[in-house]
Amino acid sequence: MKTEEIEAEAQTPATVPEPGRRLSPLAKGALVSAVTGSVVLGSILLVPPSSPERGAAPAPGSAGRAANAAVAGVEASLPDLAALIRDREAYLRAHPRDDRSWAALGAAYVEQGQRTADSVFYPKAERALRISLQLRSAGNVDAMDGLAALANARHDYRTAKKWGEASVKLAPKRWTTYPLLIETYGRLGDYKAVDRALGTLTKLHSGAVVMARAGQVYQDHGWRDDALASLTDAAALASTPSERAACLHRAGELMWERGQSAQALNYFSQALAADPDNDASLAGKGRALASLGRTTEAVQAYRSVLATRPRPEYALELGELYESLGFGDAAKAEYDLLRKRVGADGVNGVDDSLLLGRLEADHGNPRSAVTRLRAEWGRAPSVQTADALGWALHKAGNDKEALKYAQRATDPEHGGTVRSALIVYHRGEVERQLKMDGPARRHIGEALRINPAFSPLLSPLAKKALAALGDPPVGEPGKAWGTKASTAPPSKPHAAPRSPAPERPASRPPANESPAVRPTAPAAPPKPAPPAATPPAQAPAKPSPRPTPQTQTPKPPGA
Repeated sequence: MKTEEIEAEAQTPATVPEPGRRLSPLAKGALVSAVTGSVVLGSILLVPPSSPERGAAPAPGSAGRAANAAVAGVEASLPDLAALIRDREAYLRAHPRDDRSWAALGAAYVEQGQRTADSVFYPKAERALRISLQLRSAGNVDAMDGLAALANARHDYRTAKKWGEASVKLAPKRWTTYPLLIETYGRLGDYKAVDRALGTLTKLHSGAVVMARAGQVYQDHGWRDDALASLTDAAALASTPSERAACLHRAGELMWERGQSAQALNYFSQALAADPDNDASLAGKGRALASLGRTTEAVQAYRSVLATRPRPEYALELGELYESLGFGDAAKAEYDLLRKRVGADGVNGVDDSLLLGRLEADHGNPRSAVTRLRAEWGRAPSVQTADALGWALHKAGNDKEALKYAQRATDPEHGGTVRSALIVYHRGEVERQLKMDGPARRHIGEALRINPAFSPLLSPLAKKALAALGDPPVGEPGKAWGTKASTAPPSKPHAAPRSPAPERPASRPPANESPAVRPTAPAAPPKPAPPAATPPAQAPAKPSPRPTPQTQTPKPPGA
């Protein structure tokens, strides 16, 4: 039964109170991890009904498994999640005034939309959650959390903050709201609030869900060893294959960010073995394969994931891979697909201004990108937005203003503690154009030390730029490297001091079970001997700046 049909059976009482402006059908939002979506759904299903027929448990089988997983705050499989949605829809035919079931259905729609990359579920989720609020306007934190998750998924972080903080005000010890707020505060650039929310979360709860969220925060702080330990602990404690896959995927992302592509590929492969529906790991596999020079396999991975989960960010990555290989028409087709998908998502309330700004800056109209990203900066002044706006300004020819945003994106005082190779390179290139040779040499060199293959398009340019800058002059190390105190270039990217943020929570195995063994980071495989005239899949681990199409590149679709 469709939500619209069920909605017609529910009567609308008093006006729904809101913590801020009313969400429109085109409300803007963000991508939240599916783990967080499961937490929201589980918090709703966990509370017992107040009457025999309110919030009846799902029937045994797939729906029951999904409900049990959600109650534990973990991911269910996609088939089980779909079964839970069908079960709640069927239940609401007979009980259209059950506010808790409406909230559960709305939260399930949000999670389904996130995990299938299908934004058509978001309007359904909004309708279900608003009906829940209409049926029980006072103290309905279930619906408030669901609306916060929905706003995050639509990249409308200010609305997510209003709903999340309203929920915390009513139920400050409800731990499931804090993962939502951690995501929200990070996207709004309020990193002190992120630390406070994580500190509260770790006091209220523990386990794999909390450790996974903590690992993401540690990664954002630049504490990579702590992040990897927390994520692998979470993977060891995961109670479902989907949850384990989500943690392994994050560990793979961390390893790729560190320039350890072979280890990243291993983590992504483990995640896919645990859950073949983990599309983020298939895209991550494509990214790692491209970094290793295995471009044929990389293209196949991207095309496979786009066939089932056409997320616009994957189209951007594949387009840039095609462009690096000299296939301009194939790249343009992917960029066009990105724009088409973003337009379709916009109809369902998703705002992809940040992604569109990045696309236009590098592959379209940089001035249009600047206009779009200035508006995004006003809505969500995060490190990612500062970096994107600074780069768009650089591409538009305004390097002086670009430097201000590039510095903010790398300034620890403003949360710029993640030593992302791409972000650091952006700053170095802006400095190079401004004839600031010392700082440019330091930052471009740092980007290549972090990850020598951070981008199929920009990594070769970074190497050429660093070579053009040449060796630093002798006797003036501060001027040569853009520093006052150091006498040599930094050997490793610096990390933020450990003290300001909350401590990493200790792992706690489930009751009556022995402690889980943390999976160890995989060792890098031995480098294969480069055979003569082989396809990209057999190329040496270190990719060349631009492989020759005859021997190392795949043919584009339709060629």
